[in-house]
Amino acid sequence: MNSKRFIFQQTGIVLLGQILCDCVMFGIFALMDRLDGTVLLGALIGSAVATANFFLMAVFVDAAADKATAQDVKGAQGMITLSYLGRMLGMALIFYAAAKSGRCNLFALLLPLVFVRPSTTVGEFFRKSGE
Repeated sequence: MNSKRFIFQQTGIVLLGQILCDCVMFGIFALMDRLDGTVLLGALIGSAVATANFFLMAVFVDAAADKATAQDVKGAQGMITLSYLGRMLGMALIFYAAAKSGRCNLFALLLPLVFVRPSTTVGEFFRKSGE
């Protein structure tokens, strides 16, 4: 399978998992009678950032793997390090601004970062052998 196609497929799985987990989170907030606009906005921003982080990580890891295959291991390591630092700094700035604005529920903002792992795990469980 083409690596770019695989990246988009995995990102789609993560996005679908984010949507499903957000719906469960909304249900829990509704049961606690705490569902409001701050929860919705926090979940939207958190899910968008988590999905974008996963996508960018996959793109940079794919590019670094291509560099390593071309015998540029130091360049690949540097690319991975810069990608990690840039993504973490970007996420920290976005989360700080969203939390500081007071328009987002902090729990709903940060919880979607945890939803990526179960999404990829379930996606791997249903993947056909040979892909």
